[in-house]
Amino acid sequence: MDRGTERDGAATEYAATGRIPLAVVVVDRAGLVSHWSSGARRLFGATKEEAIGHPAVDLLPVSGALPEDDDISPYGPYGAYDDAGHDLETSLDGRLYYPTAGRARLTVPERDRVDVLWWAYPLVGPGPERLLVLGADVGRLQQDAAGEDPGFDRVAPAFALHTDFPGAEELASRLPEILPSMSVDESARIVGQILELGYPVLEFSQNDRVPVTPDWGVPRRVERRARRERAARAAAHGLPAPADDPDDGEDLEYVAVRERLEFLNEVSGRIGTSLDLAQTIIEVSRAVVPRFTDVAGTYLREQVVAGEGFPDGVPDTTTMWHRVALEHTDEPGRWDDVVPVGEAMPFPAHTPFFQCMTTGEPVLVPRITPEMGHAIASQFEKRDIRPLITRRSMLVVPLKARNVVLGFMILLRHPERVEFNDMDRVTGAELAARAGLVLDNARMYTYQESVAETLQDSMLPQIPRRMAGCDITTRYLPGTLLGRVGGDWFDSVKLPGARTALVVGDVMGHGLNSAAKMGQLRTAVQTMAALDLPPAQLLRNLDDLAQRLGDNYLATCLYVVYDPLAGELRLANAGHIPPVLVRADSGHGELLDLPTGAPIGVGGVPFEEVRVRVEPGDRIVMCTDGLVELRGEDIGVRLAVLCESAAHPAASMDEACDTIIRALNPREGRKDDVALLMARLNGIAPVDVAVHRLELDPAEAGRARALVQEQLRAWGLSRLADTAGLLVTELVTNAVRHSRDRPVELRLVRGETLLCEVDDDSHELPTLLDAGPDDTAGRGLRVVSTLARAWGTSRTGTGKTVWFELTLTPR
Repeated sequence: MDRGTERDGAATEYAATGRIPLAVVVVDRAGLVSHWSSGARRLFGATKEEAIGHPAVDLLPVSGALPEDDDISPYGPYGAYDDAGHDLETSLDGRLYYPTAGRARLTVPERDRVDVLWWAYPLVGPGPERLLVLGADVGRLQQDAAGEDPGFDRVAPAFALHTDFPGAEELASRLPEILPSMSVDESARIVGQILELGYPVLEFSQNDRVPVTPDWGVPRRVERRARRERAARAAAHGLPAPADDPDDGEDLEYVAVRERLEFLNEVSGRIGTSLDLAQTIIEVSRAVVPRFTDVAGTYLREQVVAGEGFPDGVPDTTTMWHRVALEHTDEPGRWDDVVPVGEAMPFPAHTPFFQCMTTGEPVLVPRITPEMGHAIASQFEKRDIRPLITRRSMLVVPLKARNVVLGFMILLRHPERVEFNDMDRVTGAELAARAGLVLDNARMYTYQESVAETLQDSMLPQIPRRMAGCDITTRYLPGTLLGRVGGDWFDSVKLPGARTALVVGDVMGHGLNSAAKMGQLRTAVQTMAALDLPPAQLLRNLDDLAQRLGDNYLATCLYVVYDPLAGELRLANAGHIPPVLVRADSGHGELLDLPTGAPIGVGGVPFEEVRVRVEPGDRIVMCTDGLVELRGEDIGVRLAVLCESAAHPAASMDEACDTIIRALNPREGRKDDVALLMARLNGIAPVDVAVHRLELDPAEAGRARALVQEQLRAWGLSRLADTAGLLVTELVTNAVRHSRDRPVELRLVRGETLLCEVDDDSHELPTLLDAGPDDTAGRGLRVVSTLARAWGTSRTGTGKTVWFELTLTPR
């Protein structure tokens, strides 16, 4: 016990009698003991094994007063805190919701009768604990008074509801030490309730209250340090070491183990706060310096550093180890030039490092001798590390996960510091085991994140920033950092007639499953778009396909075809967020009024097509619902923000997309993916388009060639005239040969490239053949494939289109 204020007389004597060893018992809601401290074992005589899980009433004193014929009856009977006479059994039954205190007599084997003071606190909260009982031996209190009768009329346990005793803080700080089976949150909750319900005190002579300051029976660090210093002084003078208490060896061992556990728990709380591999490495290195070691160098296998798959096989002398971190307490820069972070090197056999990495066990070197220092330094070319390591104590611990060595840590202590010992080796091994798991979690996350990004990048198209008559910019934002793949996608498809199909879709769900479905649907859209199907028909076919693939294929999709020659959009919607059209003349953004339609995969719902006139400079913004839908916010308000931000003036398309993202993407709270596509509809001026109709006559091939050459000269592209004329001749020859009724149409479009298209009414697509020396056919497309920048074929509603592009080369 400690006294909060100075008093005179006998009260002062008892206020300074020392600290009372306390028994600490926790009883659960079933009335069974769930925690039994070593103090409880000493006071009540039952071992922890005999107490845990057994009824508390069978182990604790439950009577509220002592017999009248008791030889210490002058102390007088006393009951509970409220003087109502409740005993401990009433508290154990759970019938009281306030703290009680009392005294009882019990018989302990080999100790005769023991007079016990007790304090009981009812516990509330989510845990299973119902009652906390603190107990103390009155006989021990008498012994603290040097065996003399204290002369008080009464010694009683009580509570101070509004105490300012300094002992309250000590109880709050030290109670968790004897509740190791509980979590930090649980012990903190119990301590909080003790301080709220009333701090335990002892009443002397009915007017002096002294706070109960617990002594858990473990010597304090100051006392241990003093004993070590006395022992050291005695040894220096050749005297025998001072005698310690009988239990000091056990207590010191307990304290040492407890300190190691505290250190490991502290380290565990400081590492693994991030799944970033680099940050985790820094946390692991800094967690041990300077408390456990003075120098900590961390080495990892190169596969771990690269975030690749789990390394196979046992390391050998060819395994490369990357020095990824170095923490020390030496003067700045002393280690940096000699052993720089980032260096990769193998380690030879017959070294402590090689032994650690191959056996997976820690290696302890109490002192690095000059000979060993020379052997270690010999592997470092042009650098002498002997001054850094010689005479230091070294511990090499492996960083393992699932029995595979990911790396190791080299720990060094200064020569004047105590050497690493066997307990340090055990502590280092446990530390490395925890650090290894944390590092492996970070490695796995880095690897999975890389795989996810690769998968997502492979599924999302690399859309050209410029298509015929339009510029396109896109953005994709993953829903969460832990799931970088999803079902949102965007796409663009080149269509005949210098048209472009723009697509945004969203598969319902998240993760790899949705991403896989997205990949299938996106491929299907690409294929059907190449057939030049009308938007409504394309969605109809996509819906049929989704139903054939399975019942769980549900997706929304917005399909738009832009015709820059006609200045028109053709749109169809399948349950998707409508697009925003920003008019160039007014700078106003508006949601297009489209029939909503049903999501892809519902089945049996018709889709409708809408045509919208557009002018050069107009912009269309298409996005998935992850951008505008946010829990707790009105969707109408966020759609209005979308229109406003889309219409905001911007210096570039990239800046315009970023403006939308900043306006609608919250810093936290969004869990859905976001796909955003913006297209500026530039149109194609009539002066940049030339269209010619050709009759089904083989002689028309020559006329087509002359028309192309003449047009290119007029456009100032004379250098392309011969090449374009040759290629057009090949395409027109094939078209005239295979057409049946309708004339062939030749179309030239000047834009970022020279586009040439030849339409006919045959649905049979030409095939690129490997023509031999004697073949009379198949060379035409080979010539086109060789000379053109790009070429292709696609079916149309009336036949097919064969096209090629040439890079513009002005004269």
